[in-house]
Amino acid sequence: MGERDMGAQPLDRLMEAWGLTNTDLVKTSPEQLTHKQVRRARSGRQLTLKMMMKVNRTFNVAIWFRLDDGQKERFMEYGHKDLFTYAKGHDPEAQDPNARLAEELRG
Repeated sequence: MGERDMGAQPLDRLMEAWGLTNTDLVKTSPEQLTHKQVRRARSGRQLTLKMMMKVNRTFNVAIWFRLDDGQKERFMEYGHKDLFTYAKGHDPEAQDPNARLAEELRG
């Protein structure tokens, strides 16, 4: 592993939990994310803070579009520290506050 390769990121696991694909994020992105950028973000290629924030915003938007009004009230937005192990303030012990909601959505 290179020094900029951080291994699989929480983003990868969370996208799977929510049933989101790289294409879902690319299609949803208000900021023109590319497939390559999403792939890099998931695989652990270290991103700049600006790029982490872009991926983070898009991830939240992609989830938001899948929720009904009642679910939207219960959804807690993810921060970039929840998605990337190398983000400042990342807590490897943190529990996903939306785990039950994601399960509900997957059926």
